[in-house]
Formats: sequence, structure tokens, C-alpha cells
Amino acid sequence: MAPGNFSQVTEFILLGLSDRRELQVLSFTFFLLAYVMVLLGNILIMVTVRSDPKLSSPMYFLLCHLSFIDICCTSVISPRMLVDLLTQRKSILFADCIAQIFFLHFIGTSEMFLLTAMACDRYAAICKPLHYTTSMSSKVCWALVSACWAGGFLHSLVHTLLTVQLPFCGPHTIDNYFCDVPLVIQLACTDLSLTEGFMAVNSGLIALLCFLVLLTSYLFILLTVRARLAEGYWKVLSTCGSHMVVVTLFFGPCILIYLRLLSAFPSNRHICMTYTVFSPMMNPLIYTLRNKEVKVSMWRLWKHCRA
Repeated sequence: MAPGNFSQVTEFILLGLSDRRELQVLSFTFFLLAYVMVLLGNILIMVTVRSDPKLSSPMYFLLCHLSFIDICCTSVISPRMLVDLLTQRKSILFADCIAQIFFLHFIGTSEMFLLTAMACDRYAAICKPLHYTTSMSSKVCWALVSACWAGGFLHSLVHTLLTVQLPFCGPHTIDNYFCDVPLVIQLACTDLSLTEGFMAVNSGLIALLCFLVLLTSYLFILLTVRARLAEGYWKVLSTCGSHMVVVTLFFGPCILIYLRLLSAFPSNRHICMTYTVFSPMMNPLIYTLRNKEVKVSMWRLWKHCRA
């Protein structure tokens, strides 16, 4: 289509989770509770880690940043989704839609890289203990976190610029509860062959590679523990298994959504819920309630606050 043959879309209409009023009220209650749990759980982790000098190892340093990212990630989606569940017409301005895309990919990709860094940290601590203090020094930890944020920013910037330059001439209805690249660019009035391929490489391939690194690191951890400490193998297996469940909830949908043809799924709202709602809600439970040191520190903090 020629550049002058389309009218600029100023807003998009979000179809949301459901058009039935009773389901909207039920969804609002559930997602409000989930959002509060994400905020309180991750803030508690951050306060606990920062207030206890005993939790100064690289693992807890990275965990603290993961909690901050989870708060940011769910805050990009949940507040607007909660408001839309109470309104009849769920519209979002074009500029707000692009901003949501940018911050979602910025924070989401940063979390992918950070989860990968956390897995590598556990690999270094368990499989290479003699070199751990030098390989995961304070400078290295800050460099890893900075690289995660920088990588997420560059990835998101490319996605955002790619979306902004597309011509939109209608329709302007998005079958989801937030703006995401696959569904938004399908509304563009142009051939999407190259855009689709680039999106698969820039998002799907990154998610897949990070997930494979995570799987490999956990596999090496299990093999190392089984060879050295047979009596602690089942405990480590249980911990790694719970971590992999949460990681799969985050990476699995991302790989499924982005590493495929755009027309494969007309709507992915239910798939998106796993990494926009459930994964941030599960992270505090999995990474802290199964950790004895964090639970002891939380109890100590509770007693200090009551004193």
C-alpha cells in the first residue's frame, strides 16, 4: 500500500479477557489479589535481602533484582487491565500502546537475561566452588545486572521502532487485554513477511536460547550433585524442579508466541496470562519459601518490626 493511502490510527480497542459482566467482576477480584500478592511478596523479598547482611551473596543480590523486575513487569500490565475490567469500552491510545510494548519488552527481556544469569550463578557456586568468589565478585554481579538491563533496552528499542514505522489503516481491534507486538503488527497495512521473520529472531530465538542455557546449567548442577553428594541429590532435584516449573511458565509462552507464524493463533490472551500474571506471582513463593536462610531472615525482620 502506498504511504499516502492510509489514515493514521489514533487508538486501539482491546477486547479484554471476556465480554460477560459476571466474568469481568470475577476476573477483577482474582487479578487484583494476584497483583497485590506480587507487590507485597516481592517488596518483602527486597526489604529482607537489603536489611540482612547475611544475605549478601551474589544469589540474593540477583534475587533482589528479580523481585524488582517482577514488580515492574506486572505493573506494566495489571493496573490498566484492572481498570479495563470495570469499563465498558476498553480503548488505548496509539502512543500508550507503543509505550506499553516498549516497557513490556524492555522489562521482560531483562528478566529473561537475569534468570539466565541466576542459573549461571548457581552453576558456578555448585559446579565450580573453588573459583566462585572470583568468578562472581561484586563487580561481576553489577556487570551482569547492567548487561541484562542494557540487553533488554536494546531489544525493546528495536521492537518499538519496528512497530512505530508500520502503516496502520484499520481495523484497530486487538484481541487481548494489553498491547503486544504480534497482535499489533497484524493490524498493519503492509506485507509482514520480513517483519515476522525478524520478530521471531529478535524475540523467539532469544527466549529459546536463554531457556536452553537454563536447562543446561540445571542439568550440570544435578549431575555434579549426584556425583559428589548422593545424599543431597533429591533435595537439589526438588529445588531445581520447582525452579524449572516457574521458569517454564515464563519462557514457554514467550517461545510459543514469538517463535511461530503470526497467524498461528488469532488470540493468545490465555497464553499471555502465564508470564504476565502467574509467573511474577510464583517467583516469590518458589525462590523464598523453599529457602531456609530467607525464611529465617524474614522471621528475624518480623520480630524486629514488632519490637
